Amino acid sequence: MDFAYYIMTPFTWLLMFFYNFFNSYGVALILFALVVKLILFPLSLKGKRSMIQMNMLSGKMQKLQKQYGKDQARYNEEVQKLYAKENVNPMGGCLWSMLPLLILLPLYAIIRQPLKYMMGLDANQIAQIANTVDWGAVATSMGWATPDAIQKALEAAQKAVEAGTLTVVSDFANNGYNQLYLASLITPDNLAAIQAAVGTTAKEIFSINFHFLGIDLSQVPNLKFWVEGIAGFGLFLIPIISAGSSVFMSLIMNKTNNLNNTQQNDQVAKTNRTMMLISPLISLWIGFSMPAALSVYWIANNILGLGQELICGKLLKKDYEKAAEAQRQREIEEKEEEKRLRREKAEERARQAEEARKNKGKKKAKEPDEEKMTPEQREASRVGIRQYARGRAYDPDRYGGVTPYHEDLAAGAVQKIQEAEEAAEDRRLEEAEEAAQERPDTEVIVTDDAALADAVAEDVQNGAEEVEEDLVERLEAEISEALADDEDKPKED
Repeated sequence: MDFAYYIMTPFTWLLMFFYNFFNSYGVALILFALVVKLILFPLSLKGKRSMIQMNMLSGKMQKLQKQYGKDQARYNEEVQKLYAKENVNPMGGCLWSMLPLLILLPLYAIIRQPLKYMMGLDANQIAQIANTVDWGAVATSMGWATPDAIQKALEAAQKAVEAGTLTVVSDFANNGYNQLYLASLITPDNLAAIQAAVGTTAKEIFSINFHFLGIDLSQVPNLKFWVEGIAGFGLFLIPIISAGSSVFMSLIMNKTNNLNNTQQNDQVAKTNRTMMLISPLISLWIGFSMPAALSVYWIANNILGLGQELICGKLLKKDYEKAAEAQRQREIEEKEEEKRLRREKAEERARQAEEARKNKGKKKAKEPDEEKMTPEQREASRVGIRQYARGRAYDPDRYGGVTPYHEDLAAGAVQKIQEAEEAAEDRRLEEAEEAAQERPDTEVIVTDDAALADAVAEDVQNGAEEVEEDLVERLEAEISEALADDEDKPKED
């Protein structure tokens, strides 16, 4: 026996226990499904509780999404921290739903190969049973195999005998559901002959009662059920019932999970609708492509799942109520937050409107970055206290630099000119008076006082002009020297 045989042993033992007790293959499958549900019930309950906890965390996860939505790595890190803090397993809600499918795989293997797993027979013993019941003729007449397939199986068996891997030549091919069909040919009438042909392991061979409610569970349902009569119609109904139970199961799960219904969004609703379509389609595919025994197990699993959902709903009622209250509170907080945001936007619009009303007609203040002049240009444009005396667009370097302005030197020059004019006038008056005193009376021609004053004024004016010209020349020389000194000094940045 291979490794898979020992893996299937617990499942085989459980199925055989119920079959030996009730002598019905259908009842054994139903009770097998019941035991599986009872064993998995704690895990299912834990998974649904985990789903409730996940739904309760949805509000916090939405806040994290708004806060770290642009940084996906940081968002994932914060979500993991939230799971660890709340002691929530994000996969706990879906792992339990996969376990029934995992149980279905070994059960399928047991149903497909009952001679191997339920009776413990090897390939040579199975070939001997096939020869005893005349497998080739029966399989061809029942439509289980074609004549070409029978011939190919015979040739393969002969090659295996020649290679030493088999000791019995048979036209039986151990593939598909042939072993299940072969097991259905073992009846109480031919059981003794088969046991005698097999020999040493005869006590392990028994006739399996595949009939359940008048239906042979070893057969595959046919869409053309009218060909096989009433038995074919019964087989045809089994996949239909299986698909209907799957739909009903999906509806009950959605109704019992009230929290999910309150939190449904478009994506979740779309997923639920898709699953409600896929589930019955899978059931129909299983029902019309595999033996009816597997569909019976699937129907029993769905019906028991309905009871499980109702029991879980009762046990988790407080958890559902707590989660619903948390959801209601979260909705209230979201509405309050939405109102606050709308109020803040309205206040901001009112403030902007008030500012616009107050600033209406006022010149807009120039922004600092709108100033085109640099500090150096602004300082070069200054004349005294006048900040833009040379113009706002003044560029001191446009024509090779700016001549320095010396305010103190110019004022001093003006003052010196005024003092020089006064001194020259005084000196001319003095000289005129001295000249008049030195002249003899006989030489005085002008006796009129007015004429004398005019003559003195003319002399004073001539003398002042001479003195002024002299002072201007000296001042120009001093200014030139001062400018030369400024050019020799290093310029500051």
